[in-house]
Amino acid sequence: MKVLGNEKGYIKFVLVVIILALCAYLGFKFGAPYYRYSVFNADAKEITRISLGDVKKTQALLYERAQELKLPIEEDNISVTVDKKTVYVSTSWSETVDIFGIYQKDLNFAVDIEE
Repeated sequence: MKVLGNEKGYIKFVLVVIILALCAYLGFKFGAPYYRYSVFNADAKEITRISLGDVKKTQALLYERAQELKLPIEEDNISVTVDKKTVYVSTSWSETVDIFGIYQKDLNFAVDIEE
């Protein structure tokens, strides 16, 4: 039996390897921004809990963490407000995923925390 014009199935093997490599590449390209969002969201919740209502300190810590994760956020874009015993944090950003220069997808992320 011939598989894609080849007795040993070499062409089929090469196609499967190419498809697996493409899937891994796409998973990395799309997974990295979502991973950074997840880490920043968890860290922002932690920072908000320990901030003790100091607005400037909380904003500075959040901005520092965003810079460590290489998120495209400016310090002015991080909103921190304190109302009695509740701290509100909100920010948003957008990242563009580029696939071989052929396809670009904008991913929008938002963090809204109430602690």
